[in-house]
Amino acid sequence: MKLVKWNAIYLKQLVDLWNKELGTDFPMRTELFEQNSFQDENVSWEGSLIVMNDAEKVIGFIIAKKWQEATSVSMPTSTGWIQVIVVAKKYQNKGIGSRLLAHAEKVFRDEGMGTILLGRDPWHYFPGIPENNAKAKQWFEAKGYKMYVQEHDMIKAYDANEEIEEPNTSDVTFTILAYEEKDEFLTFMNRCFPGRWEYEALKYFEQGGNGREFIVMKKQGNIIGFCRINDSRSLSIAQNVYWAPLFKEELGGIGPLGVDDAERGQGYGLTIVKAGIAELRRRDIYRIVIDWTGLVTFYKKLGYGVWKSYDSYEKSLHARRG
Repeated sequence: MKLVKWNAIYLKQLVDLWNKELGTDFPMRTELFEQNSFQDENVSWEGSLIVMNDAEKVIGFIIAKKWQEATSVSMPTSTGWIQVIVVAKKYQNKGIGSRLLAHAEKVFRDEGMGTILLGRDPWHYFPGIPENNAKAKQWFEAKGYKMYVQEHDMIKAYDANEEIEEPNTSDVTFTILAYEEKDEFLTFMNRCFPGRWEYEALKYFEQGGNGREFIVMKKQGNIIGFCRINDSRSLSIAQNVYWAPLFKEELGGIGPLGVDDAERGQGYGLTIVKAGIAELRRRDIYRIVIDWTGLVTFYKKLGYGVWKSYDSYEKSLHARRG
Protein backbone atom coordinates (compact mmCIF):
# COMPACT_ATOMS: atom_id res chain seq x y z
CA MET A 1 0.00 0.00 0.00
CA LYS A 2 1.31 3.46 -0.87
CA LEU A 3 0.29 7.09 -0.99
CA VAL A 4 0.54 8.98 -4.28
CA LYS A 5 0.01 12.61 -5.19
CA TRP A 6 -3.30 13.89 -6.53
CA ASN A 7 -3.22 13.16 -10.25
CA ALA A 8 -5.85 13.12 -13.00
CA ILE A 9 -4.39 9.95 -14.51
CA TYR A 10 -6.35 8.12 -11.79
CA LEU A 11 -9.64 9.87 -12.67
CA LYS A 12 -11.51 6.74 -13.77
CA GLN A 13 -10.44 4.73 -10.75
CA LEU A 14 -11.36 7.56 -8.39
CA VAL A 15 -14.84 7.83 -9.90
CA ASP A 16 -15.27 4.05 -9.82
CA LEU A 17 -14.36 3.94 -6.12
CA TRP A 18 -16.73 6.83 -5.35
CA ASN A 19 -19.60 5.04 -7.08
CA LYS A 20 -18.83 1.76 -5.36
CA GLU A 21 -18.91 3.40 -1.93
CA LEU A 22 -21.30 6.35 -2.34
CA GLY A 23 -23.01 5.90 -5.70
CA THR A 24 -26.35 4.59 -4.42
CA ASP A 25 -27.27 7.99 -2.97
CA PHE A 26 -24.74 10.22 -4.75
CA PRO A 27 -23.98 8.86 -8.24
CA MET A 28 -20.79 10.43 -9.59
CA ARG A 29 -20.22 11.40 -13.21
CA THR A 30 -16.69 11.61 -14.58
CA GLU A 31 -17.29 15.12 -15.89
CA LEU A 32 -18.58 16.28 -12.47
CA PHE A 33 -15.60 14.83 -10.60
CA GLU A 34 -13.20 16.37 -13.09
CA GLN A 35 -14.97 19.74 -12.83
CA ASN A 36 -15.05 19.89 -9.02
CA SER A 37 -11.93 18.02 -7.99
CA PHE A 38 -9.37 18.73 -10.69
CA GLN A 39 -10.37 21.86 -12.58
CA ASP A 40 -11.11 23.93 -9.48
CA GLU A 41 -8.11 26.20 -8.92
CA ASN A 42 -8.59 25.87 -5.16
CA VAL A 43 -7.69 22.18 -4.93
CA SER A 44 -4.75 21.72 -2.58
CA TRP A 45 -2.53 19.43 -4.60
CA GLU A 46 -0.27 19.06 -1.59
CA GLY A 47 -3.07 18.28 0.84
CA SER A 48 -4.91 15.83 -1.44
CA LEU A 49 -3.74 12.22 -1.67
CA ILE A 50 -4.58 8.89 -3.29
CA VAL A 51 -4.06 5.50 -1.66
CA MET A 52 -3.03 2.54 -3.85
CA ASN A 53 -2.96 -1.12 -2.87
CA ASP A 54 -0.21 -3.56 -3.82
CA ALA A 55 -1.99 -4.23 -7.13
CA GLU A 56 -1.76 -0.50 -8.02
CA LYS A 57 -5.52 -0.02 -7.60
CA VAL A 58 -7.06 3.05 -5.95
CA ILE A 59 -8.50 2.13 -2.56
CA GLY A 60 -8.90 5.55 -0.99
CA PHE A 61 -8.45 9.29 -1.41
CA ILE A 62 -8.86 12.66 0.23
CA ILE A 63 -9.48 15.98 -1.52
CA ALA A 64 -8.38 19.10 0.33
CA LYS A 65 -8.93 22.68 -0.78
CA LYS A 66 -7.84 26.18 0.19
CA TRP A 67 -8.63 29.51 -1.42
CA GLN A 68 -6.01 30.20 -4.11
CA GLU A 69 -7.68 32.19 -6.89
CA ALA A 70 -6.58 35.70 -7.70
CA THR A 71 -9.86 37.60 -7.64
CA SER A 72 -11.36 40.75 -6.19
CA VAL A 73 -14.09 38.69 -4.50
CA SER A 74 -13.78 38.41 -0.73
CA MET A 75 -13.37 34.73 0.13
CA PRO A 76 -12.07 33.04 3.30
CA THR A 77 -8.29 32.69 3.16
CA SER A 78 -7.78 31.11 6.59
CA THR A 79 -10.17 28.21 6.00
CA GLY A 80 -9.26 24.77 4.72
CA TRP A 81 -11.87 22.47 3.25
CA ILE A 82 -12.06 18.68 3.13
CA GLN A 83 -14.15 18.16 0.03
CA VAL A 84 -14.45 14.41 0.54
CA ILE A 85 -12.61 11.43 1.99
CA VAL A 86 -13.34 7.92 0.73
CA VAL A 87 -11.82 4.57 1.72
CA ALA A 88 -12.96 1.26 0.22
CA LYS A 89 -14.97 -0.77 2.77
CA LYS A 90 -12.52 -3.67 2.51
CA TYR A 91 -9.73 -1.39 3.72
CA GLN A 92 -11.56 0.52 6.42
CA ASN A 93 -10.59 0.32 10.10
CA LYS A 94 -6.92 0.01 9.17
CA GLY A 95 -5.92 3.60 9.86
CA ILE A 96 -5.96 4.69 6.21
CA GLY A 97 -8.57 7.40 6.67
CA SER A 98 -6.80 8.68 9.78
CA ARG A 99 -3.54 8.92 7.86
CA LEU A 100 -5.17 10.81 5.00
CA LEU A 101 -6.92 13.25 7.33
CA ALA A 102 -3.78 13.81 9.41
CA HIS A 103 -1.86 14.63 6.24
CA ALA A 104 -4.42 17.22 5.07
CA GLU A 105 -4.64 18.75 8.55
CA LYS A 106 -0.86 19.09 8.76
CA VAL A 107 -0.74 20.83 5.40
CA PHE A 108 -3.47 23.23 6.51
CA ARG A 109 -1.82 23.84 9.86
CA ASP A 110 1.58 24.48 8.28
CA GLU A 111 -0.04 26.97 5.91
CA GLY A 112 -1.59 28.90 8.79
CA MET A 113 -5.21 27.86 8.36
CA GLY A 114 -7.34 28.44 11.43
CA THR A 115 -10.41 26.36 10.61
CA ILE A 116 -11.26 23.24 8.61
CA LEU A 117 -14.75 22.72 7.21
CA LEU A 118 -16.12 19.40 5.97
CA GLY A 119 -17.61 20.16 2.57
CA ARG A 120 -18.89 23.68 1.76
CA ASP A 121 -15.81 24.23 -0.44
CA PRO A 122 -15.85 26.16 -3.73
CA TRP A 123 -17.20 23.62 -6.26
CA HIS A 124 -18.34 21.43 -3.37
CA TYR A 125 -20.21 18.13 -3.39
CA PHE A 126 -21.78 18.41 0.07
CA PRO A 127 -22.54 21.18 2.59
CA GLY A 128 -21.65 18.71 5.34
CA ILE A 129 -21.74 15.01 6.18
CA PRO A 130 -24.90 13.28 4.89
CA GLU A 131 -27.14 13.00 7.96
CA ASN A 132 -27.70 9.27 7.61
CA ASN A 133 -23.96 8.49 7.69
CA ALA A 134 -23.69 8.02 11.45
CA LYS A 135 -20.38 6.18 11.16
CA ALA A 136 -18.70 9.09 9.37
CA LYS A 137 -20.07 11.60 11.88
CA GLN A 138 -18.79 9.58 14.84
CA TRP A 139 -15.39 9.16 13.17
CA PHE A 140 -14.95 12.89 12.55
CA GLU A 141 -16.22 13.76 16.02
CA ALA A 142 -13.51 11.51 17.46
CA LYS A 143 -11.02 13.57 15.42
CA GLY A 144 -12.15 16.80 17.04
CA TYR A 145 -14.77 18.01 14.55
CA LYS A 146 -17.96 19.59 15.87
CA MET A 147 -21.35 19.94 14.23
CA TYR A 148 -22.69 23.50 14.04
CA VAL A 149 -25.63 23.56 11.62
CA GLN A 150 -27.86 21.29 9.53
CA GLU A 151 -28.58 21.94 5.86
CA HIS A 152 -31.05 20.35 3.45
CA ASP A 153 -31.71 19.63 -0.19
CA MET A 154 -35.42 19.94 -1.01
CA ILE A 155 -37.32 18.56 -3.97
CA LYS A 156 -40.68 18.64 -5.72
CA ALA A 157 -42.10 16.74 -8.67
CA TYR A 158 -44.63 18.44 -10.95
CA ASP A 159 -47.27 16.83 -13.12
CA ALA A 160 -46.81 17.57 -16.82
CA ASN A 161 -50.44 18.72 -16.98
CA GLU A 162 -50.13 20.94 -13.91
CA GLU A 163 -50.61 24.61 -14.68
CA ILE A 164 -47.46 26.72 -14.44
CA GLU A 165 -47.80 29.24 -11.60
CA GLU A 166 -46.51 32.59 -12.80
CA PRO A 167 -45.58 35.26 -10.24
CA ASN A 168 -48.40 37.76 -9.91
CA THR A 169 -47.01 41.23 -9.21
CA SER A 170 -47.58 44.71 -10.55
CA ASP A 171 -44.59 46.55 -9.09
CA VAL A 172 -41.76 44.24 -10.25
CA THR A 173 -40.93 42.38 -13.46
CA PHE A 174 -39.02 39.17 -14.15
CA THR A 175 -36.81 38.38 -17.11
CA ILE A 176 -34.04 36.02 -18.08
CA LEU A 177 -30.79 37.92 -17.67
CA ALA A 178 -29.58 39.32 -20.99
CA TYR A 179 -25.86 39.10 -21.65
CA GLU A 180 -25.83 42.87 -22.17
CA GLU A 181 -26.90 43.21 -18.52
CA LYS A 182 -23.85 41.30 -17.28
CA ASP A 183 -22.02 44.30 -15.81
CA GLU A 184 -25.13 45.66 -14.11
CA PHE A 185 -25.83 42.22 -12.65
CA LEU A 186 -22.28 41.72 -11.35
CA THR A 187 -22.38 45.18 -9.78
CA PHE A 188 -25.63 44.18 -8.06
CA MET A 189 -24.05 40.94 -6.82
CA ASN A 190 -20.99 42.77 -5.51
CA ARG A 191 -23.17 45.26 -3.64
CA CYS A 192 -25.79 42.89 -2.26
CA PHE A 193 -24.18 39.45 -2.16
CA PRO A 194 -20.39 39.79 -1.98
CA GLY A 195 -18.47 36.58 -1.44
CA ARG A 196 -19.45 33.12 -2.62
CA TRP A 197 -22.53 34.03 -4.67
CA GLU A 198 -20.68 36.87 -6.37
CA TYR A 199 -17.79 34.47 -7.07
CA GLU A 200 -20.11 31.90 -8.61
CA ALA A 201 -21.65 34.56 -10.86
CA LEU A 202 -18.20 35.73 -11.99
CA LYS A 203 -17.15 32.15 -12.77
CA TYR A 204 -20.36 31.63 -14.71
CA PHE A 205 -19.50 34.41 -17.14
CA GLU A 206 -15.81 33.47 -17.26
CA GLN A 207 -16.89 30.05 -18.50
CA GLY A 208 -18.99 31.54 -21.29
CA GLY A 209 -22.40 31.87 -19.69
CA ASN A 210 -24.88 33.99 -21.65
CA GLY A 211 -27.42 34.72 -18.91
CA ARG A 212 -29.97 31.93 -19.41
CA GLU A 213 -29.22 30.54 -15.93
CA PHE A 214 -30.37 33.68 -14.12
CA ILE A 215 -33.80 35.18 -13.57
CA VAL A 216 -33.60 38.81 -12.48
CA MET A 217 -36.26 40.80 -10.71
CA LYS A 218 -36.46 44.48 -11.59
CA LYS A 219 -38.16 47.43 -9.98
CA GLN A 220 -38.36 50.67 -11.93
CA GLY A 221 -35.82 49.19 -14.32
CA ASN A 222 -33.24 48.31 -11.66
CA ILE A 223 -32.22 44.80 -10.60
CA ILE A 224 -33.34 44.14 -7.02
CA GLY A 225 -33.24 40.33 -6.92
CA PHE A 226 -32.03 37.21 -8.69
CA CYS A 227 -32.60 33.47 -8.89
CA ARG A 228 -30.24 31.02 -10.53
CA ILE A 229 -31.82 28.15 -12.44
CA ASN A 230 -29.97 25.10 -13.75
CA ASP A 231 -30.70 22.30 -16.17
CA SER A 232 -28.90 19.80 -18.39
CA ARG A 233 -28.03 22.51 -20.93
CA SER A 234 -26.10 24.61 -18.40
CA LEU A 235 -22.40 25.01 -19.19
CA SER A 236 -21.26 23.57 -15.88
CA ILE A 237 -22.89 20.92 -13.69
CA ALA A 238 -24.45 23.00 -10.93
CA GLN A 239 -24.87 21.83 -7.37
CA ASN A 240 -28.62 21.36 -7.40
CA VAL A 241 -28.41 18.94 -10.35
CA TYR A 242 -25.35 16.96 -9.17
CA TRP A 243 -27.42 13.87 -8.50
CA ALA A 244 -29.53 13.99 -11.67
CA PRO A 245 -28.56 10.38 -12.60
CA LEU A 246 -30.89 9.21 -9.82
CA PHE A 247 -33.84 10.11 -12.06
CA LYS A 248 -35.00 9.01 -15.50
CA GLU A 249 -36.45 12.42 -16.31
CA GLU A 250 -34.45 15.63 -16.45
CA LEU A 251 -33.69 17.35 -13.16
CA GLY A 252 -33.77 21.12 -12.73
CA GLY A 253 -32.28 23.23 -9.98
CA ILE A 254 -33.18 26.42 -8.15
CA GLY A 255 -30.66 28.58 -6.26
CA PRO A 256 -28.93 30.50 -5.05
CA LEU A 257 -31.34 33.41 -4.93
CA GLY A 258 -31.64 36.66 -3.09
CA VAL A 259 -33.29 40.06 -2.80
CA ASP A 260 -31.67 43.42 -2.11
CA ASP A 261 -31.79 44.15 1.65
CA ALA A 262 -33.59 47.40 0.96
CA GLU A 263 -36.45 45.54 -0.73
CA ARG A 264 -37.02 42.72 1.74
CA GLY A 265 -40.19 42.17 3.74
CA GLN A 266 -42.47 42.52 0.71
CA GLY A 267 -42.76 38.87 -0.30
CA TYR A 268 -40.26 39.22 -3.13
CA GLY A 269 -38.24 36.20 -2.00
CA LEU A 270 -41.04 33.74 -2.58
CA THR A 271 -41.96 35.57 -5.77
CA ILE A 272 -38.50 35.27 -7.34
CA VAL A 273 -38.51 31.54 -6.56
CA LYS A 274 -41.85 31.20 -8.33
CA ALA A 275 -40.38 33.00 -11.34
CA GLY A 276 -37.45 30.59 -11.45
CA ILE A 277 -39.70 27.55 -11.13
CA ALA A 278 -41.99 28.87 -13.87
CA GLU A 279 -39.07 29.23 -16.29
CA LEU A 280 -37.84 25.68 -15.59
CA ARG A 281 -41.37 24.39 -16.09
CA ARG A 282 -41.52 26.18 -19.46
CA ARG A 283 -38.37 24.21 -20.32
CA ASP A 284 -40.36 21.01 -19.71
CA ILE A 285 -38.66 20.17 -16.43
CA TYR A 286 -40.94 18.45 -13.95
CA ARG A 287 -38.62 17.66 -11.06
CA ILE A 288 -36.74 20.47 -9.32
CA VAL A 289 -34.22 20.55 -6.47
CA ILE A 290 -33.41 23.43 -4.14
CA ASP A 291 -30.05 22.62 -2.57
CA TRP A 292 -28.13 23.60 0.58
CA THR A 293 -30.80 25.46 2.53
CA GLY A 294 -31.95 25.79 6.11
CA LEU A 295 -35.17 27.53 5.04
CA VAL A 296 -37.35 24.42 5.15
CA THR A 297 -40.52 26.21 6.26
CA PHE A 298 -40.07 28.87 3.56
CA TYR A 299 -39.83 26.37 0.70
CA LYS A 300 -42.59 24.16 2.08
CA LYS A 301 -44.91 27.03 1.18
CA LEU A 302 -44.26 26.05 -2.44
CA GLY A 303 -44.78 22.35 -1.81
CA TYR A 304 -41.12 21.35 -1.52
CA GLY A 305 -40.10 18.61 0.89
CA VAL A 306 -36.78 17.64 2.45
CA TRP A 307 -34.91 15.18 0.21
CA LYS A 308 -31.39 14.97 1.67
CA SER A 309 -29.98 16.42 4.88
CA TYR A 310 -26.42 17.20 5.93
CA ASP A 311 -24.74 17.95 9.24
CA SER A 312 -22.05 20.60 8.85
CA TYR A 313 -18.83 20.12 10.84
CA GLU A 314 -15.80 22.26 11.58
CA LYS A 315 -12.54 22.01 13.48
CA SER A 316 -10.36 24.77 14.89
CA LEU A 317 -6.66 24.29 14.26
CA HIS A 318 -5.51 27.11 16.53
CA ALA A 319 -3.08 28.03 13.76
CA ARG A 320 0.37 29.15 14.72
CA ARG A 321 1.29 32.75 14.02
CA GLY A 322 4.56 34.40 13.18
